[in-house]
Amino acid sequence: MQGDPKVLDTLNQLLAGELAARDQYFIHAAMYEDWGFGKLHTRFHHEMEEETGHARAIINRILMLGGTPRMTPDALSIGQDVADMLKKDLAVELHVRDALKSAIALCEQQQDYVSREMLVLQLADTEEDHAHWIEQQLGLIDKVGLPNYLQSQMS
Repeated sequence: MQGDPKVLDTLNQLLAGELAARDQYFIHAAMYEDWGFGKLHTRFHHEMEEETGHARAIINRILMLGGTPRMTPDALSIGQDVADMLKKDLAVELHVRDALKSAIALCEQQQDYVSREMLVLQLADTEEDHAHWIEQQLGLIDKVGLPNYLQSQMS
């Protein structure tokens, strides 16, 4: 089945964002583990796996539509400390959220309802799980202070 060229291009752009999020979470999880923040390591390792799942779904859809997945991630933004890492990860999620919203609108316009549905599910995960959780962590840092927050993240 040959997909719409605009949809295929957009799916490849989304793939680049998912691959970047996966890679950024991968390095951040390793950094958290190295610093002794086991709870953050566990959470971001889980996030990395979810981003890998999102990328896999997009790759499968591109292939099914007769396209070729472009496996080049967007640029990474690696943080220097916990608060910086959380802020940079939130920025990635908000960028992905906005890209998903645009892609959903395009899929609707091109009447590609299967791709649209896949992206709606990813948008819900991005907004309701990933971005929301990171916002909560940044809120906790503001409420209890960074030292208390960091202590709570040790395992």
